[in-house]
Amino acid sequence: MSLRLHNTLSRADETFTPIEPGHVRMYVCGITVYDLCHVGHARFLLVFDMVFRWLRTLGYRVTYVRNITDIDDKIIKRALERGISIRQLTDEMTAAMHADFAQLGVEPPTHEPRATAHVPQMLAMIGTLEDKGLAYRSTNGDVNYAVRKFPSYGQLSGKSIDQLRSGERVAVLDGKEDPLDFVLWKAAKDSEPADAKWDSAYGPGRPGWHIECSAMSCALLGEHFDIHGGGLDLTFPHHENERAQSEGANGNTFVNYWLHNGFLNVDNEKMSKSLGNFFTIRDVLKRYDGETVRYFMLRTHYRSPFNFSDANLDDARNALRRLYTALDSVAPSSIPLDWEQPQAAAFQAAMNDDFNTPIAVSVLFDLAGEVNRSRSPDAAALLKNLAATLGLLQQVPRSYLQGGSGLDDTRIAERIEARNAAKKARDFALADSIRQELAAQGVVLQDSAQGTTWMKA
Repeated sequence: MSLRLHNTLSRADETFTPIEPGHVRMYVCGITVYDLCHVGHARFLLVFDMVFRWLRTLGYRVTYVRNITDIDDKIIKRALERGISIRQLTDEMTAAMHADFAQLGVEPPTHEPRATAHVPQMLAMIGTLEDKGLAYRSTNGDVNYAVRKFPSYGQLSGKSIDQLRSGERVAVLDGKEDPLDFVLWKAAKDSEPADAKWDSAYGPGRPGWHIECSAMSCALLGEHFDIHGGGLDLTFPHHENERAQSEGANGNTFVNYWLHNGFLNVDNEKMSKSLGNFFTIRDVLKRYDGETVRYFMLRTHYRSPFNFSDANLDDARNALRRLYTALDSVAPSSIPLDWEQPQAAAFQAAMNDDFNTPIAVSVLFDLAGEVNRSRSPDAAALLKNLAATLGLLQQVPRSYLQGGSGLDDTRIAERIEARNAAKKARDFALADSIRQELAAQGVVLQDSAQGTTWMKA
C-alpha cells in the first residue's frame, strides 16, 4: 500500500509521490524562542517527528527543515523586559528548547536555520516581489504584500478575499493600501534595540514573520518541495501568506502537500494563561516521563483535536507500562522486522493511511497480548521493532518500570555522538542541552583529550 496523505490544499487524501524519487523534502514551522516551550509545541513537534521517522522507515532519504524564529515582536519585548540582548535571550531559550525536545525523544531535523541568519535571502525575495508589482513601500516605511494581486489567495485556508473583511481576522495598520495586505519588512522604531535592526534598501528594519519561513524553506529545500507542516492554527494567515509570497516571487508551485495537526485543548478548553491551564513542557516533565508524553500524544490521530489532561496522561502511562511489562517478561530475539508478517503488515497499512497512529498502536497491544500468551521472543522482537518506528519502547524495560534512567548503553552512545557532532558544528547550546539531558537521567559525562566517557551517578 502506498503512503496516502491528507492535503490541506486539496482537502482530500492523496497518494504521496515525491518530486525527486527516493528523496523527501519537508519544512515545518518551528518555535519562536522567547519563552519555554509549552504542550501545544510538544503536540506539533511529536507529530512531525513521527512523520519524519515513518518516511525514513519507508526507505526515503528525508531532508527535514524546522526553523527557529529568533526575531519577532515578542522576542524584542521580552529581551527589553529582562535587560538582555536579543541574542542572549534566544540562545538561552534555544538551549532550553533543545533540552525539552530531547526529553520527548524528538530527533534533530536535518537543518535548523535561524531567521536572523537568512535576512539577505528575505530581502532578495522582497525585492523580487516588489519588481513583480506584488509588494509596495508604504508611507510609514514598511514594505507590504499586495494580497489582491495574488489571484489564488485564500485557496489553502478555504477563505475568499471577500470573507476576509477588515477588523475580523486582519489588523488594519497605517500605510496599507488594503487592510488585507501584510508586512514583509518592518521599518525600525526608535524604541527598538540596535540588534533588532538590519540595513536594507528600504531603510533600517527587520523582516516580517511570514517572509522568514518563505526565505528559509526556499534556501534549504528549493523553490518547490514536497511537504510543509505545522499546527492547524498556522493555516491562516501564516501558511496562506507563505504560499502567496513564495509562489508570487518564484512563479511556480511552492509545496505539493500541506499537513496540519489538530488543535490542542486542556481539559476540553483552549489552553490559555488567563484560564490558568497553561503548561510548559517542563511543567509536565516534572510529573511524567518524556516517553509517556510521547505515547500519549501519538495515540491520537494527528489531525484530530487533542485533549490534554492529567487523567489522560495517567491512562497513557499505565498503557505504556503494559507494553514495557510484556517486553520485560520475554527478551526479544534478534530477528529482523518482516513487513510480510501479518501484524507488521497491519501496522504498515495503518501508518500509510495518513499516519493512522491509533490503529498502529492497537497493533502494538495485540502483539503485547501475544507475547504474554505465547512467551515468544520473535513476537517480542516484532513489538519492539514496530514501536521503534514511533520512537517508543527502546528503553531497558526493567529500568523503565522501576523508574530509572531508562537509557541503555547504545542510547547513551548515540546521545554522546550527537553532542560531539554539535560541538564540531560549534552549536554549543545544543551540546550543553544534551549534557543536561543525560545528567537529568543520571548519566554524567567526562570530557578528556581521549574523548568522552560516562558514568551513572
